[in-house]
Amino acid sequence: MNEALFTANNLWILVATILVFIMHLGFASLESGFVRRKNTVNILFKNSMIIAIGLLTYFICGFNLMYPGETATGFFGFAGFGLSLPDGDAGGIAYADGAYAYYTDFIFQAMFAATGATIVSGAVAERIKLNSFLVFTIIFVALIYPIAGMWKWGGGWLDARGFYDFAGSTLVHSVGGWGALACIMVLGPRKGKYTSKGIQAIPGHSMPLATLGVFLLWFGWFGFNGGSVLSADPMGVSLVFVTTSLAAAGGAVGAFFTSYAMFKSHDLSMVLNGILGGLVGITAGADLMSPMASIIIGLIAGIIIPLSVVFFDRTLKLDDPVGATSVHLVCGIWGTLAVGIFGSMAGGGQFITQLIGVLAYGVFTFVLSYLLITVIKAAMGVRVTEEEEIKGLDLAEHDMEAYTM
Repeated sequence: MNEALFTANNLWILVATILVFIMHLGFASLESGFVRRKNTVNILFKNSMIIAIGLLTYFICGFNLMYPGETATGFFGFAGFGLSLPDGDAGGIAYADGAYAYYTDFIFQAMFAATGATIVSGAVAERIKLNSFLVFTIIFVALIYPIAGMWKWGGGWLDARGFYDFAGSTLVHSVGGWGALACIMVLGPRKGKYTSKGIQAIPGHSMPLATLGVFLLWFGWFGFNGGSVLSADPMGVSLVFVTTSLAAAGGAVGAFFTSYAMFKSHDLSMVLNGILGGLVGITAGADLMSPMASIIIGLIAGIIIPLSVVFFDRTLKLDDPVGATSVHLVCGIWGTLAVGIFGSMAGGGQFITQLIGVLAYGVFTFVLSYLLITVIKAAMGVRVTEEEEIKGLDLAEHDMEAYTM
């Protein structure tokens, strides 16, 4: 392996790691913009703790659960606690066929690990107990996410079947979305959301902050998808940049027209979530798609967003303040299935394989998340009191406010 090529590949993945880290700033901005002013500190606190919990749990056990090596059985494996740097060149230029170093592998994947819990954070905003959420996050990121991830990225049974998920439409986004769905079902809606007079809109306090968050996420997605090439291959990385951007643009346009047809207004929140839906949708096959296929995938994801938001809100009466279930769960499923419809792996057999993967991750993640949040509810409760919810979690949980004016 050429040392200069190894250095270039390794450096690109570290730069991509930085971009994925910036996505956490995007999530924090988006979620805080979509909640009411009185809950801003709370959502920022959770997002700050999530990245810390994600890094530490991934170091302690997550990395070796997700990439267990020779201990893998198809469904589970564990290579031990902590990090074990291979001796000499085995942890450097001889690691991963010379594409990147052992420590680079860990830190890049660790940045992904907390994203699933961040998705849950937005969905349960404004009414969950802080300590209960943190307990859920620790177990979700330490065990549920890496075991599920091992099935594909760690050489598990779905990888053996030919299931494909390039950067995580299912492994990251749908896994987080299934966890979010389980939590909001157990948690219940915010006070005043569903009343005898009908469904009441509870708008967020800062659309500028939410918009900033979406653009930070789009920016970070270049590392999320581009880094998943796992090298600095010029053709591979440039293709992923193009497909990622075109899908995001398609998502914005799809949400723009669909939301206007449904609501007769230009809803910024729908367009913002349409962008994210397009990004989530392309993530499973960003390295396989043509530019035109990427636009179509993003466009359909954008159309899905307002339809899904209305379905969860009005039909199922599940309260999701930021639309996380629509963006990450529904569009994650769509993007994963799109691998079997578009691109170089399209075909009936591949579509069935993709569907099997979607169903397997759905059952595994939803059931375990539902059991986990139910046990937490029984042990320590999950809802703040009605008085605390009315007062706002910033004062009730943190004794401080985001804004002094």
